[in-house]
Amino acid sequence: MNTVTPQPSTEQADNRHSNTFLRLKKKLERSVGEAIGDYNMIGDGDTVMVCVSGGKDSYTLLSCLLALRERAPVKFRIVAMNLDQKQPGFPDHILPAYFESIGVEYRIVTEDTYSIVKDKIPEGKTTCSLCSRLRRGIIYRTAAEIGATRIALGHHRDDMLETLFLNMFFGGKIKAMPPKLVSDDGKHMVIRPLAYCTESDIARFARSMDFPIIPCNLCGSQENAQRKQIKAMLQAWGREFPGRIESLATSLKNVVPSHLADRKLFDFVGIDRGTLLDEGDIAFDPQPLPASGDNIVRLVGEPRNIPEALP
Repeated sequence: MNTVTPQPSTEQADNRHSNTFLRLKKKLERSVGEAIGDYNMIGDGDTVMVCVSGGKDSYTLLSCLLALRERAPVKFRIVAMNLDQKQPGFPDHILPAYFESIGVEYRIVTEDTYSIVKDKIPEGKTTCSLCSRLRRGIIYRTAAEIGATRIALGHHRDDMLETLFLNMFFGGKIKAMPPKLVSDDGKHMVIRPLAYCTESDIARFARSMDFPIIPCNLCGSQENAQRKQIKAMLQAWGREFPGRIESLATSLKNVVPSHLADRKLFDFVGIDRGTLLDEGDIAFDPQPLPASGDNIVRLVGEPRNIPEALP
C-alpha cells in the first residue's frame, strides 16, 4: 500500500497562506464550533479521543479540534487514536510520525481485524458491516483504557445524508447518523463534530494541508457498495438542483413526528378533534391556482376563490 495525497478532484490545492484557504479554514472551524455548541458535544474537563483512520475526514477533524481547543472557553484533552487493522502493506510509520510532528498525544492500537473480515466475508461481498462492528468494539475498549469521555468520529454532513437514504432505500427506516449519541451499553458518548461540514470543503482543505492520506483496502476499495450508489445520486442532485442538498440537511433538524406514520413517536390512536398538531395537513392547505383554467381539481378543505369564468 502506497501513501498518497488526496486527489478527489481536478481543483488545485489552495496555498495555505492564501485568503481562499484562510476563509475555508475559518469556515470549517466555525461549522465545527457551531455543531459542538448546538449539541453540547464537549465540556470542561472532557478527554476527547479522536479516531484518525488516515483519511481526509479524520485528519480534518483532528486539525479543527486542535485549532478550536486553543481558543475554546473550556479546557479539554485531545488524544488521537488509530486502529492498525494489519492490512497488507499498511504504512504503520505514517500516523505516529504525523502525530509527533504536530505535537498531539496519541495511541496506536494494533488488531488484525483485516484477516477476520477477509475470512468471514466472501469475495465480492460488502465488508463494511463486519469491519465497523469490530472497529467499534476496539474503539470503545480503548476509550475506556485512556479515560476518554468523548469519542470523536470524522463523519460529515454528506455521510449523514447518505446514511439517511441508505436506511430508507435498503433498510425501511428513516434513520441517519446523529451528531451525538450514547453507546448501547450507556458507557460511551460518541460525537460527530463535522456534522455541518461538506465533503467538498473537507477535500479542498485536505489537499491544501497535504495530509499523508492512507487509502483503505477494505471498504474504500468496494466501488459497487450501496453507499457509493447513494453518494452518486446525491452528487447528481447537487449538480442538477442547486440548494437541494442544503435543504435535505436542514430537514434532519426539522422533523414533524405527527406528519409521519410511526406510532411509537406519535399517538395517532389517541388524537381526536381539537388536538393541536405541530403543523397543518399539507393535503388540506390552500393550493395556488394553476397557470391556466384547464384541469382544475378542487381539494377537500378550505373553499378556493376560483373565478366563475376563466379564459
